[in-house]
Amino acid sequence: MRKSDSPRWMFAAAAMTLIATVAACGSDAGTSPSPPAAGSHSAHTGESSVQPLRAGERFLNRKMAEAYTPVPPEGGTDEYRCQAIDPGLTKAAFLTGTQFTPENVAIAHHAIVYAVPPGGAAAVRAQDAKTPGLGWQCFGGTGVAGAEVEEGDAAWVDTWAPGAAETLLDQDAGYKLEPGSLVVLQIHYNLLATDGKSSGSDRSAVRLRLTDGTPQTRELETWSVDAPTDLPCAADESGPLCDRAASIADVTKRFGPDVGEMADRQVEECSGGTPTPGNTQTCDHEVEEPMTLFAGFGHMHMLGRALKVELNPGTPKAKVVLDVPQFDFDNQRLMTLPSPVEVGPGDTLRVTCTHDAGLRKQLPQLKKLPPRYVVWGDGTSDEMCTGIMTVSPRKS
Repeated sequence: MRKSDSPRWMFAAAAMTLIATVAACGSDAGTSPSPPAAGSHSAHTGESSVQPLRAGERFLNRKMAEAYTPVPPEGGTDEYRCQAIDPGLTKAAFLTGTQFTPENVAIAHHAIVYAVPPGGAAAVRAQDAKTPGLGWQCFGGTGVAGAEVEEGDAAWVDTWAPGAAETLLDQDAGYKLEPGSLVVLQIHYNLLATDGKSSGSDRSAVRLRLTDGTPQTRELETWSVDAPTDLPCAADESGPLCDRAASIADVTKRFGPDVGEMADRQVEECSGGTPTPGNTQTCDHEVEEPMTLFAGFGHMHMLGRALKVELNPGTPKAKVVLDVPQFDFDNQRLMTLPSPVEVGPGDTLRVTCTHDAGLRKQLPQLKKLPPRYVVWGDGTSDEMCTGIMTVSPRKS
């Protein structure tokens, strides 16, 4: 199984990069501990009541230094915009919770929080120096080239999607941030409702929940398991984009070659290179090192119906570790496992996703778009299949 700097839904190269300066205000007030939980969820506004600080925790708030108006490239309707946040740490801390708060919910599709280790900070700052302005266009992870921020080094730590409130991790587990670490916030803006035209600006914010930790605090990592999307046009649909190759070419034009190559790359990894068009796709991922699974998050787009991650399917040790039988794009959430699950070499995680092309005629956001053979892509009108697992490595 591959360790990712992000789920595969963000794997494309960035064109321009620069860091935003962010305004800060913090709070170190503490309260009595509360039980550990995954993120609770509210309405699409992204607003939620503040969950109390637990013993030893503090909040660090960051807001975009200025409002940003999305400008999707290549005549598309999607833009991914990144900015870097310096938490200003003088000693190591653990990130135990995050809360993204979008200002303009009409255009905020989702947001990702990444932790960049100190060794990657120079590459991020170097990208910042290339272009003035607020943030950088980043189709694909942090969008920062350089050996220190390659896949696996910049860790995906949280996702906000419509309906999500704070993601709250166990008090004794978190993502470790060393002094000099940066946090990169990636916001996906979608202008599908306005055909890619300006729909106002956005000045979102993120709140980090930090603790110094104890010798018992477990360090978390994020692993993603994904499967191809090969969803043909419905029987009563036709058009130039109903051809798989034409659809891949369209994705490549909108998001670059790395995303454009994903459809064929996934098919090669999961089924030996031969696409199997249909509603349901699956892929097996071999576990390469001992680890403990704590939670999971399923991500698809608007044509998604169901997602499941199974451990060792078809064997006496088979176990479902993530099950989203009725996927709801507006209520995507991190789900803690009933109890942690230990896995290691010799184990397999299988992800299975079901999509439905018939939903294209029912959803206002998609009804006006031409029919297409849906493949992996970063846009809301494209699709994904990703099971994102929160894990902690352990000794054999």
